[in-house]
Amino acid sequence: MYEKIGNVMQSILIKNGRVIDPSQGMDCVTNVLIENGRITGFGMRPTGKEREIDAEGKLVVPGFVDLHTHLREPGFEESETIFTGSDAALNGGYTSICCIPNTDPPIDTPADVEFIQDQAARADHCNVFVIGCISKKREGKELSEMGYLARTGVVGFSDDGSDIENADLLRRAFEYAQMFDLPIMCHTEDKNLTNRGVMHEGCVSARLGLRGIPSLAEDVMTARAIMLAEYTKGRLHLMHISTSRGVELIREAKKRGVNVTAEVTPHHLTLTDDLLVSFDTNLKMAPPLRPREDVEACIEGLLDGTLDCIATDHAPHSAEKKQREIDLAPFGIVGLETALSVLNMELILKGRLTWPQLIDKLACSPAKIIKLPSGKGTLAVGADADVAIIDPELKWTVTEKELRSRSKNSPWLGKELVGRAVCVLVNGRVRLLRR
Repeated sequence: MYEKIGNVMQSILIKNGRVIDPSQGMDCVTNVLIENGRITGFGMRPTGKEREIDAEGKLVVPGFVDLHTHLREPGFEESETIFTGSDAALNGGYTSICCIPNTDPPIDTPADVEFIQDQAARADHCNVFVIGCISKKREGKELSEMGYLARTGVVGFSDDGSDIENADLLRRAFEYAQMFDLPIMCHTEDKNLTNRGVMHEGCVSARLGLRGIPSLAEDVMTARAIMLAEYTKGRLHLMHISTSRGVELIREAKKRGVNVTAEVTPHHLTLTDDLLVSFDTNLKMAPPLRPREDVEACIEGLLDGTLDCIATDHAPHSAEKKQREIDLAPFGIVGLETALSVLNMELILKGRLTWPQLIDKLACSPAKIIKLPSGKGTLAVGADADVAIIDPELKWTVTEKELRSRSKNSPWLGKELVGRAVCVLVNGRVRLLRR
């Protein structure tokens, strides 16, 4: 169980924790002082005037930033709402999330953006930033009013859920977005090649008799997006990269100086396509789970900086939608609440990543990619006090009751995980304190 603390702004001293902030090269046991919603210093001793939070044996880190969250509202509130999705974010240690615009209606007007912002303010859980549509209604035919969207506060543009087939339209989007210094965030998928597939095309799909999705469907669109970004000198962010060839394409592009960043999901770093032998629809996602060699390539890409950050692609679906035959069930899983634990178990405890490396990929780097305001993704003096306190040894079991998301479509249901956020502060206010 956990409690959410109210709206009182107070001085807080987080004591005795291992403070990890890759943005400052900080990794030491010290105290953190928070005043008026901001980080004001390190190493201070208690004066008796502050609220004290003892973090001995725990990690004190910048609150996580997710660049890829589906909040479903408006239009699909049976799966998630802004209230429940932002609550789930807190439960997973996230203090800032970016709302993907494949809602109904899509987020392609200033009024749509303001609706999300107002609902997030009413929920008062974590910071919710908005990604606007590249094209009107996400139809890929006509550019959205990108200037008006930028003025309303969007942090990027995407038609996630589908890729823009018209290369000239995407070129114009890159050129136009440069006026606002905002990234074009591309979902790279050629749906002519995916051809109603349900999982990765390979030996496992052939054995199971399931229609496959070839890696080529992702790779050709990744290459196209990189070439357009290179030609226009625009800012490109590639979403949920999952293939070894995609990692190599990004690595080569960065060597050429292309302004490209990329994300990878926890599930594409830890799960493989052979798990689909269970026919569990909670393992059906887009892009699909890949073979072990692709997983290893993504981990290597994360380690060498080719892949800049980890994003959840939190994609809730109601039980009624997921509990269908695998070829009829929708793609996607919930991820905000399990990301930290899964990455701890599969990468840190197995010696693949260190805590500073992981915190950089979950907090510091994503904040830099979309240039979040007020010092998000850092514990630097003067920054907003968005802080997560993590117990790296806390064991918990993923159950429907434990998940705050309205939907429960997780492949880790019933599994015991290790490591969890036990306290989360947003703008200096304690919003989650796990008892």
